[in-house]
Amino acid sequence: MQIVVLPGDGIGPEITTATSGVLRAASERFQLNLRLEEHAVGHASLKLSGTTVRPELLDIVRAADGLILGPTATFDFKDEVHGEINPSRYFRKNLDLYANIRPARTYAGRPGRLGDFDLVVVRENTEGFYADRNLEQGNGEMLVTPDVVISLRRITRLCCERIAHAACRLAMKRQRHLTIVHKANVLKIGDGMFLEICRATAKAYPGLNVDDILVDAMMAHVVRSPDRFDVIVSTNMFGDILSDLTAELSGSLGLGGSLNVGERYAMAQAAHGSAPDIAGQDVANPVSLILSTALLLAWHGEKTGAVRYEEAGHAIEAAVAKAIGEGRATRDVGGKLGTIAAGAAIAEILQAE
Repeated sequence: MQIVVLPGDGIGPEITTATSGVLRAASERFQLNLRLEEHAVGHASLKLSGTTVRPELLDIVRAADGLILGPTATFDFKDEVHGEINPSRYFRKNLDLYANIRPARTYAGRPGRLGDFDLVVVRENTEGFYADRNLEQGNGEMLVTPDVVISLRRITRLCCERIAHAACRLAMKRQRHLTIVHKANVLKIGDGMFLEICRATAKAYPGLNVDDILVDAMMAHVVRSPDRFDVIVSTNMFGDILSDLTAELSGSLGLGGSLNVGERYAMAQAAHGSAPDIAGQDVANPVSLILSTALLLAWHGEKTGAVRYEEAGHAIEAAVAKAIGEGRATRDVGGKLGTIAAGAAIAEILQAE
């Protein structure tokens, strides 16, 4: 399996190094023959090549079996004309990675803020309120006068249907419970269509229990009793906010894996930002990116029918859980290890099993 690795900015290179060690351990144990091909993106690429994402990178990624993207300083990149491209948006859009899969769960030895739970947020990834992916050319935001901004949201039947199917398929593998999160009482046309399509799609999955909750009420429900939810599906911005919340409720945003999936490609990506304030200090938690790569391996295994990749993904998740339970983790989740040592602990557990 050929994987392109883009370390990114800030803490990106550190957590990517820790993650690569875990992948090498998994490759050796499960005979995966993983080949990691590293390229620069973000500020490092801007300095070397005059752009945060070199155009040829897209073809390199398309020729590979998977992509790992470390956190990048997206807020710094404002002028695409001068090469300041948001790498996350670039690959999500050009690879049509329409589903963002965001698991959130608690771990023994590191209890969640509101008890134990295990859920997944399935977020539509290519349209919605995000201005940078609404139009073929230009932007979905307009400055009408110096004091007036209009922002456009795009909702399409195709994108609603495919994210609904992605969520339903996942729910059928878990507890067969799907919750649709929306704001159809106010956004009657856009969210109304999203809700209608999700409900209609779910009827094709026998035995699937479906409910729906308004997004503002959902925020209250999920912080009161997150254990009542299994798979949650929502539009882009609502899903983005909700997935960060559920990850934090599990103990830390640094415990949340993230996989961006399309019909042909997938990108593992840490759920958090580049955290430049702690870069280079060996204190960043590498678990989010490690769990994201576990999801990538499992996706590849399911896609190709090579069961050992799915087994490797599950084994990485189990090793992470054991490391956290034993306190072999970074300080933000109750441990005393640095970034590289935390990754090495997970790799050691993985090899010892």
